[in-house]
Amino acid sequence: MTLSRSVAVQWTLVAAVLFGALYLLGPILSPFVAAAILAYICNPLVAKLSAWKLPRTFAVVLVMVGLLLVGATLLLIMLPLLQKEISLLMVRVPEWIEQARIYLLPLLQQWLGVSIEWDTQAIKNLLLSHWQSAGGVAAKVLPWLGDRGGVLLEVAANLLLIPVVTFYLMRDWGGLLAKVEELIPRHWHAKVLEISREVDVVLAEFLRGQIAVMLLMSLFYVVALWLVRLEFALPIGIVAGMLVFIPYLGMVLGLLLATLAAVMQFTTLSDIVFVWAVFGAGQLLEGMVVTPWLVGERIGLHPLAVIFALLAFGQLFGFFGLLLALPLAAILLVVLRHSREQYLNSSMYKKT
Repeated sequence: MTLSRSVAVQWTLVAAVLFGALYLLGPILSPFVAAAILAYICNPLVAKLSAWKLPRTFAVVLVMVGLLLVGATLLLIMLPLLQKEISLLMVRVPEWIEQARIYLLPLLQQWLGVSIEWDTQAIKNLLLSHWQSAGGVAAKVLPWLGDRGGVLLEVAANLLLIPVVTFYLMRDWGGLLAKVEELIPRHWHAKVLEISREVDVVLAEFLRGQIAVMLLMSLFYVVALWLVRLEFALPIGIVAGMLVFIPYLGMVLGLLLATLAAVMQFTTLSDIVFVWAVFGAGQLLEGMVVTPWLVGERIGLHPLAVIFALLAFGQLFGFFGLLLALPLAAILLVVLRHSREQYLNSSMYKKT
């Protein structure tokens, strides 16, 4: 009993030190966590390339170049859209001002009972002067940014650190796992490896399911926006669908872009409402049907458990809880399954 208590105290101290270190190092751990997630996702592809007799370092470089190309492709899809929408906005603003003078001004005069002078050209000149003075605004913002140069440098360093850490993690993945395995106590070794393999399988199924969700929702948004005659249905649908892995970001960003495009293209509110309805239906479809079906079933979670996991982890950990809810729930499911087996085989359960 004394020996077991001593071992328990030792592990408690080790856990306390680890949690304390994680708490103190929290501000600098973000790029390492992000890099570890990327390395875990990309490692199977690196392994397949290495199986084709490619040097592992070269395989890692190819995968990272592929990630860079994917990011560049998304930017190339977004930038022309934003450029055209901004140009259309500058053309339409004077038209809106004139329409407001024709329709809104009489209503204001009727409601307020006073005569209101509305100089359309003066308003246009005012807007144009503010638009042209953006450089002055930037000049005022730059000193503010300069005062916070340390924070900006820290953010930039973290962003630059992610690809560097990802590269080394993917290159040395096998060796790092072997070193971690050596630290596992021998009497726990077999069980920890068994649980780790099951967790790896579950997370792989989660990733496959999430990719399927992204592709299906991209197809849904593209087709649905095309049916409501939105001009930029293809780029907006792809962006909204591909970002569904970050809860609400894909829907919110897609909705903003689609609303801007609809305001530029359509002249009636009903057409814009149809665009909003597409994203409302897409959010319901993704949250209530597609994710529970394609992700929940793959990782062994009931659709109700998927919904509960999203709500519970979101409540506990906020945005990052939503982002990691399903993989964390899948890992917890594996641990609980083994804990249940151990409990059913224990004397506590069998004792009569």
